Amino acid sequence: MKEKIARLIALLPDEPGVYLMKDENDQIIYIGKAKNLKKRVSQYFLRPQVGKVAAMVSHVDHFEFIVVHEEKEAFILEMNLIQTHYPRYNIVLKDDSHYPYIALKRSDATLSIARRVTKRNEYYYFGPFPNSGDCYKTIDLLNSIYPTRKCRTLPSKPCLYYHLGQCLAPCIRKVEDEEYRRMYESIRRFLEGDVSEVLAKLKEKMLEASAEERYEDAQSYKEKIEAIKQTISHQAVEAVTDFTSRDVVAYAEREGYLALSLLSYRGGRLLGKRSEVVASFGDSNEQITELLEQYYQKEEYPAELAILLPHFKEEFSLIYPSIRVIEPKEGRIKQQLDIALLNARKALDHHFMSARLEEDNEALLEELGKMLSLPFPKRIELFDNSHLQGASPVGAMVCFINGERVKGMYRKFHLSEEDAGDDYHSMQEIIERRYLRLKEEKQEYPNLILVDGGLTQVHAALEALKAIDVTIPVFGLYKNNRHETEGIIDKEGKQYPLDRKSPLFFLLMRMQDEVHRFAITFHRQKRSKSMTNSLFDDIKGIGPKRRELLRKHYPTLESIQSATLEELSQILPEELALEVMKKVSQ
Repeated sequence: MKEKIARLIALLPDEPGVYLMKDENDQIIYIGKAKNLKKRVSQYFLRPQVGKVAAMVSHVDHFEFIVVHEEKEAFILEMNLIQTHYPRYNIVLKDDSHYPYIALKRSDATLSIARRVTKRNEYYYFGPFPNSGDCYKTIDLLNSIYPTRKCRTLPSKPCLYYHLGQCLAPCIRKVEDEEYRRMYESIRRFLEGDVSEVLAKLKEKMLEASAEERYEDAQSYKEKIEAIKQTISHQAVEAVTDFTSRDVVAYAEREGYLALSLLSYRGGRLLGKRSEVVASFGDSNEQITELLEQYYQKEEYPAELAILLPHFKEEFSLIYPSIRVIEPKEGRIKQQLDIALLNARKALDHHFMSARLEEDNEALLEELGKMLSLPFPKRIELFDNSHLQGASPVGAMVCFINGERVKGMYRKFHLSEEDAGDDYHSMQEIIERRYLRLKEEKQEYPNLILVDGGLTQVHAALEALKAIDVTIPVFGLYKNNRHETEGIIDKEGKQYPLDRKSPLFFLLMRMQDEVHRFAITFHRQKRSKSMTNSLFDDIKGIGPKRRELLRKHYPTLESIQSATLEELSQILPEELALEVMKKVSQ
């Protein structure tokens, strides 16, 4: 152990808190929490370490700590610091993909799709569902069966849904809380798997319509019954007798990697599965606890969690006391755990069988840094711009930290029409705006900027940085005469060719593809918005407010072309809705 580290450990208190490991450049490379700071931190340096832990320890030059009152405070502080600094060696669950939930608004019974559970005070969440199509089908069924609110903005008069008996019309009358409560309870029972009440009502209406020779209505009710049965059967993976909201978790380890598999049971049905493979980092019990704590920060937590892990219950329950943790040794729930374990092992098999997944981003970024004579490029920002023959110019920036995309840090730029089509000045504008703002707000700069377009764009970016007195390494991705990316180029024109079969090449191509995708998508949105705006210019009665309302509900030309007269009439007077339909059909 280094003498400097030994002195710092001696100063650590025997109290709960958060520790921040730093390298010789004073960069935070790992953040952790501990019940006892001295005991936890000293373990890194007193015990022999292997794998990623050994790599992290070898880079530690010094560390800092923050003392708190209890471990729960340490957990919250740790998560906030990790999501602020994105340390190189912290394992964080990827959050790019989320199973959809059905969200029921508490105030007016509006049903919608939610990808994240963020507003528990405003919504009830049901799910997750493995397929967004099932979510939309279920919402359509519920909207047709129950008088839920359908309009995003309240009209001045009752809509068609009110006259069909499918809306309580909060636009013209006060809806009593008791009415909402009864509807909530019925919808809740349905979404929790008890569809018997709804099926009985629909069957009664079907028979009644058939007896009155309203055969079209009878057929409609029959289709709804079949749709409910089909939706439920799609979600039902195995017959379960209880309706407990339960997550079942198992893990497997192999050769320095840990796979975590989580099965979500809601209303007695398996609705979703999530598997994650991460580099093994220290004690498995602690790592799995931290991964699940992260997961439930963003996802709806169940009433019950089944897991086989020593000492897990007391550690996890401190943060989430409302979740009952069970460790079944036999029976049906133990069988569910066996299924989760099988999925964890399969995830590891898939990881080692796939060359791309086997790649270590950390090693690739180390390789990139050495190639360009830079410190470890933890945070990379890439830029691109897009226009169509000089029209609707836009710029885009994507951010990768530790080789993983961080969508929350992506940025879009509306560019000056004056320089439309001039890629050089467009790049200058983007770079200057981006880093002048970071400078003014005293935010951290990236370790590396990559621009698309070769030496010319590199010079444009460097001139912009010089104008605002900011220094960041800038390199470009240059192409060959077949317009294929061939390597990296620096400000002097020195080229660093890349092996097109190398893992580093594929990592950089994923980054380049992402900034292209983001820029083109933004450009299409802007063009569509511009076309939609001009589309309504000559329709009398559609001013700025109604144009904005149309754009909000129908962001693309295709979406408004597919709208029905009834749907348009919810936000426009009927005569104007007819004019819009005529205009978009031309």
